[in-house]
Amino acid sequence: MSNESRDAGDDEGVPGFGAAGSADDTPAEPVLVPPEELPAELLRAVIEAFVLREGTEYGEREYTLDEKVAHVEQQLRKGDARIVYDPNTQSVDIRRR
Repeated sequence: MSNESRDAGDDEGVPGFGAAGSADDTPAEPVLVPPEELPAELLRAVIEAFVLREGTEYGEREYTLDEKVAHVEQQLRKGDARIVYDPNTQSVDIRRR
């Protein structure tokens, strides 16, 4: 197939493109993951990944990784944040409510 005849529909079924061969092009809804359903080690890994990529300034004082993780854990326990799995991108994120 030449590049000239390719369109967006040609990428379906190719990993990373389209609906991975799905007949239904409707994106799947994100799934809320209760933190208490994750093993402690996995929960910590999810929180650490979030903290390390988020890049938020915490003010004048520097916080350790453990302090940042504890802060996010507290937000999850209080319901101020939640863990969300996106089946479309197969990724996990933590979002504020």
